[in-house]
Amino acid sequence: MLENTPQTNSLYVKIEELLKSIPELVTEEKELRYNKIKEMAENGDAVLLIPLLQNAEIKNAFFTPILDSFVFKTKEFKEFLDYSSSNNSYSQYLGKKIGLYCGDSALTDRNEVVLNFPFKDCVLEGGQKKEDGLDSYFKYDEKTGEYVKEESKRCEVFFNEILAKDEIDNLFSPKAFCNVKRYEKNNSEVEPVETSDFTRDAEINKNRGLSEDTITDNLIIKGNNLLALHSLKKEFEGKIKLIYIDPPYNTGSDEFKYNDNFNHSTWLTFMKNRLEVARDLLRDDGVLFVSLDDKENHYCKILIDEIFGRSNFIADICHKSRGSISNDKIISPNHNHVLFYAKNERIIFSKRDEFGIKKDLSTFKVKDENGYYKLVPVDGPGGEKKGNPYYTFLGITNYWRFSEERMKKMYEEGLIVKKGNSLLQKYYKSKASESRQTITTWWDEGFLTSSATSDLKEVLWEGAFDNPKNESLLELILEISTKDSDIVLDYHLGSGTTAAVAHKMNRQYIGVEQMDYIKTISCERLKKVIEGEQGGISKSVDWQGGGSFVYMELAEKNEKAMQLISACKNYDELVSIFNTLSTKYFLHYNVRINDFINKTCKEEQFKNLSLKKQKEIFCRMLDLNQLYVNCDDRNDKDSGLSENDIKATENFYQIQKDGE
Repeated sequence: MLENTPQTNSLYVKIEELLKSIPELVTEEKELRYNKIKEMAENGDAVLLIPLLQNAEIKNAFFTPILDSFVFKTKEFKEFLDYSSSNNSYSQYLGKKIGLYCGDSALTDRNEVVLNFPFKDCVLEGGQKKEDGLDSYFKYDEKTGEYVKEESKRCEVFFNEILAKDEIDNLFSPKAFCNVKRYEKNNSEVEPVETSDFTRDAEINKNRGLSEDTITDNLIIKGNNLLALHSLKKEFEGKIKLIYIDPPYNTGSDEFKYNDNFNHSTWLTFMKNRLEVARDLLRDDGVLFVSLDDKENHYCKILIDEIFGRSNFIADICHKSRGSISNDKIISPNHNHVLFYAKNERIIFSKRDEFGIKKDLSTFKVKDENGYYKLVPVDGPGGEKKGNPYYTFLGITNYWRFSEERMKKMYEEGLIVKKGNSLLQKYYKSKASESRQTITTWWDEGFLTSSATSDLKEVLWEGAFDNPKNESLLELILEISTKDSDIVLDYHLGSGTTAAVAHKMNRQYIGVEQMDYIKTISCERLKKVIEGEQGGISKSVDWQGGGSFVYMELAEKNEKAMQLISACKNYDELVSIFNTLSTKYFLHYNVRINDFINKTCKEEQFKNLSLKKQKEIFCRMLDLNQLYVNCDDRNDKDSGLSENDIKATENFYQIQKDGE
């Protein structure tokens, strides 16, 4: 194959101009039909070969003279086309994609093509925050003579699970942590203090059946949630009791903004990649709750059926999400869904008495030396049909709830009371508080006793977060599925409702969020919880404050490079950072650094591109598989990690140094 040098790039320009002059070889958008060209090359089609032979330079490069004839170097020509038109040949800035094609047009460019799940066997890293990728660029405004800031979303990378196994393994490698801080009350203030240590309470772990060296700190992690989940596996695989998530609903107006023809499929891939590792984190008796609306709920159920097994579906809970009426539809929806799954339904079924809510104890108003009680009938409803025993007791003949032997024992213990022609049992509050009542799949004001917006407004400020979840909704979910000290995970943390409720209910929690508001909203809310705020469920659980959590971030690598590129205001700034990009960050292995900086960047054609396009080309040179620092690279001089970051990372993964 010809080496891709400045001379061969020039040759490609000539070949491209020649091929574009042949109508059969271009699309309606004036793009080359590469598949058609390669097919004609294979067949020795005269429509292609004659024009190539008529150009002396092309003829010399791709034809071998034999006697009075010329033999076409078919393989070399095809390889040259493939290499020169790939993402890393920047002279012509083609930006071709590897993916699904119909003829020579990418399916993502064809409005009439619809596939249900074309990315099913891929991994989507899935940055959601605006800082992820190319979020902003500057467009020159001729009227004002200034550059105007515009925003866009970077093209996400889909790694095929088979073809890109090495890349996926590297992507999923445990990441290093940085900016590790502990939040706890010191006198009257809650301020973050740098730390490299994690608490591992052996007694707590023993009581919940986990290994004694399991981290018992509450954790709040900033970073890509897919990579964070994989980083949690070593420490927490098979230890999480409850996973609750409130992911982007893919409504078109939420944070899941992938503007292509496969938005639905992209969302399913986004969910699938995360649910697969989430399942590995659950205990055998663990459960999953996923909040959604009608947009994707039913599709997501099929997806979770595939990952968790259809037999592990427990319920589709509908909870009232608003009281107002919308006029934008024939029927106004006022509920959302919560899909409820078990990791192993058989284990959950064997423990079904644990699932329910505590009974209303307000009717236990009579008291004796054994405590408060109420009187309940001991006759057996349904009588003969239900097989209740039939006999005479204290002169009253009936079908009874208990055997005659047990009734006599209860009477001797003073638990049976005769009132008129009825026999009643003393039922004590202490016993009732240990049992639960079965609940239905419709949760309205009877269950949800507080307003999510009011909860957050009371703790933070009005308008702090759009569409926060109701604290009483999370209280109910935690109540029916967890006990004290159980570990709760929410990898779409948002405003921090799950963590706030878990903190007040004495559950250990892990929250993951990519967006920058994790500091200004989520952490600030948890600070208020530690200080003893009385919003949400605080009064109902008698919350008095206290506790702590550890904040940490996935250490960024090429993610910082993305931000450098995004911040450039013009061509000169962009070119000036290239040396930093090529020496400090990870570029694709086949980027020709000298050619790019000494030739491509100086071409008028490149200079005349929009700043957005120039930035996109710079971003495409970065290896998007290296957005964060791998734990194994923590000691590299270019990792950007501090000594404390390295210690915290080693402590988290329990990495022993040589000789220890």
